[in-house]
Amino acid sequence: GVRVRAGAAALDAQVARAAARAGVAGLEFYRGVPGTIGGALAMNAGAYEQETKDVLVEAVAYDRGGERHVFKNADMNFAYRHCGAGEGLIFTEALFEGRKDETAAIEARMAAIMERREKSQPIREKTGGSTFANPDPAVSGGRKAWQLIDEVGGRGRVVGDAQCSQQHCNFMINRGKATAADLESLVESLRKDVLKKTGVELRWEIRRIGE
Repeated sequence: GVRVRAGAAALDAQVARAAARAGVAGLEFYRGVPGTIGGALAMNAGAYEQETKDVLVEAVAYDRGGERHVFKNADMNFAYRHCGAGEGLIFTEALFEGRKDETAAIEARMAAIMERREKSQPIREKTGGSTFANPDPAVSGGRKAWQLIDEVGGRGRVVGDAQCSQQHCNFMINRGKATAADLESLVESLRKDVLKKTGVELRWEIRRIGE
């Protein structure tokens, strides 16, 4: 295979495009993932049946004491939208492995991903991406997070200037002046209703920092 090294501050989409220009396939799914490589490492970000664990060779991180660590893929203890490498780590770079392909073919696949996203997600709105991790199908009866939210009447719900997207109700929209409190209140109201009415506890896919 061929390898791509990326800094943690690089946007996922930028890395996908740079890999395509270099003729490296396998990272196309990052074209449709909002966020940075650091975030992708911290939560095993993914889309369209692929995730970070499928392409990562190793990651570099520093702990709170300033010590440098190199984690091989197996050391990351990845699970669905979860990294088990340890708390308090700050990722600084990643090494990915892809395969050689024609740039035009890679770009065509990325264009298809973006077309699919545009049809199903509010990509032109201010959102934090997907809000909840999809629950275990055995627990949810095969229903995804957005279906559970829809089931309890959450689509379009508004708190302050935050709104549950009409287009895809696992996305929360900042309509202009939404505060973190607006968004948290909206999301927690959806979690509460889903738990009460379906018995399924939705898990935040977005990490909240601070109060």
